[in-house]
Amino acid sequence: MSQTPEIQCERRGAAGVVVLDRPKALNALTLPMVRELANALDAWEKDPAVERVIVTSTSEKAFCAGGDIRTLHDLGKAGQHDEMLAFWGEEYILNARIQSYSKPYVALIDGIVMGGGVGISLHGSHRIAGERYLFAMPEVGIGFFPDVGATFALPRLPDAAGIYLALTGDRVGAADALALGLATHAVPSARMAELTDALTRRGALDDILAGFTHDPGQPRLAPERGLIADCFGAATLPEIIARIEAAAAGGSAFAGKLRQTLAVKSPTSVAIAFEQMRRGATLAFAEAMRTEFRIVSRIAHGHDFYEGVRAVVIDKDQAPRWRPATLDDVVPADITAYFAPLGAAELKLAP
Repeated sequence: MSQTPEIQCERRGAAGVVVLDRPKALNALTLPMVRELANALDAWEKDPAVERVIVTSTSEKAFCAGGDIRTLHDLGKAGQHDEMLAFWGEEYILNARIQSYSKPYVALIDGIVMGGGVGISLHGSHRIAGERYLFAMPEVGIGFFPDVGATFALPRLPDAAGIYLALTGDRVGAADALALGLATHAVPSARMAELTDALTRRGALDDILAGFTHDPGQPRLAPERGLIADCFGAATLPEIIARIEAAAAGGSAFAGKLRQTLAVKSPTSVAIAFEQMRRGATLAFAEAMRTEFRIVSRIAHGHDFYEGVRAVVIDKDQAPRWRPATLDDVVPADITAYFAPLGAAELKLAP
């Protein structure tokens, strides 16, 4: 069924199976991959022989590390903004398609899952975390923002944990993912191939999964959940910063690290991410995706995304020169402008 070597889509028994196969790029998504997955979902939804969809990876290192940021950066630098936005537009439409899919969508996530990889897994009905699972939305570190449906999903995590993840880009493993609801099940990495095979056979999905799950152990963030809830549950971004400062001054080593982490992120991106979380808590999924397309349409014409990719991905000097350089210099009206409607250019989602 598949026409793209970077992603294979085929029916195996009772399942439509998607295999991400771009290991040298950690399965970073390209527009052909997005289109191939979208076409497969359309076909399988109408196929009565397909009971469920399985998404997996050939790489032990990564499920999917995100979108192909370097290519998007290069398109923007060349002034090809329409091509940039075509990728994000189709990716966001795919995210919405997955979130509303009528059949079980089972993502087998073992290894890195970030950015675009989150978009093709987190919104599915079943998210299975292997022992190598490593989740992050690190976009504020490259002058971008947590997209692919993070506007909807992260504000709904317990104890302000999603706001924490959005603003810090912190990485969490399988135990924290299960505790926070990012994952629905945890399975040993060594049994993932066996689970894939089992899922292609007909039978009750929950019963199949129950035969493979295990206890991933103590979540790393468990001791800090109270502090995270207190700091990141604040009503404004300045109050979040003030609470982190107070906790650090009170001797919290965790808060001290938070302060250092936030200090090196793009101030504009941090402010956008906070506003996303604030608005996203009450948005339906489709409206969240429209909101993200509004933001990315402005970021494509801005400064920090290109500077962040230069510093982290291209030159790798890890010394981005953000504009503005500090959170104190961020103008609230400038952040509000990222969320303004696009008129005729709004993201077109299926009704």
